Amino acid sequence: MFSAFKLRRIALNLIRSSNSRPLSEMKATAKLSGKVALVTASTEGIGFAIAKRLAEDGASVVISSRKQDKVEKRVKQLQDSGLDVVGTVCHVGNQEQRNKLVDFALEQKGGIDIFVSNAAVSPAMGMTLECSEAAWDKIFDINLKSAFLLTKLIVPQMEKKGGGSIVYISSIGGYQPLQLIGAYSVSKTALLGLTKALAIECAPMKIRVNCVCPGIIQTQFSRPFWENEAFLEMIKQVVPMRRIGQPEEIASLVSFLSSDDASYLTGESIPVAGGFYSRL
Repeated sequence: MFSAFKLRRIALNLIRSSNSRPLSEMKATAKLSGKVALVTASTEGIGFAIAKRLAEDGASVVISSRKQDKVEKRVKQLQDSGLDVVGTVCHVGNQEQRNKLVDFALEQKGGIDIFVSNAAVSPAMGMTLECSEAAWDKIFDINLKSAFLLTKLIVPQMEKKGGGSIVYISSIGGYQPLQLIGAYSVSKTALLGLTKALAIECAPMKIRVNCVCPGIIQTQFSRPFWENEAFLEMIKQVVPMRRIGQPEEIASLVSFLSSDDASYLTGESIPVAGGFYSRL
């Protein structure tokens, strides 16, 4: 039998052992080890949080952005943290750059197992009928068309590897259009339909297709909302959790959907909005 002194000593050694690693390592898992992930618009906000979390969970990650300096800054930041990350410039609305992005991932990492389509724009705020044709075209080119065309390029690569996971980043506005960003909301509704259509078509290839629908998340993109005191007060009234979300709270779900833990989950669109969807 152990004495009380020996038991305390064993417990103390276990605590010291568990605390010897950095907190970031303690949070990380290896559930995505051996996987290659490509994340669009991943140098800021939700996209960056997703890329970081996937890398922390063991994936080799390819990040992208329209700006070379932002790509270089984030790649260095993540590599300095010991994460397996490379990056390249890509404007997802440009066919040549989409092709180069996929080619870059294949050249650098040998394949693609996870594709997260995060790129989105909302160039104009206002009622849907006030949206100009030019703004409408830009919104749908970036938010929907580019996601579809990149998927067409990536699916054959995933099939070669025996399967994969595709995650589209939509919005709570895809369920209930937000008046100030009506056209943007409609484009996000279309992503819900694309998710369901491709989930059926890709299932025989062992490729799962799911969609994450964030509520108001504290990013640069949503700054006009969360910097407004009146809006924040309204959030407390309509969101059961009485706060806006953080990018990391989206990233954790994307990591789950990308992993084998979600192996029987496809064709789903999941709101992450502090309970707001339950009120719709």
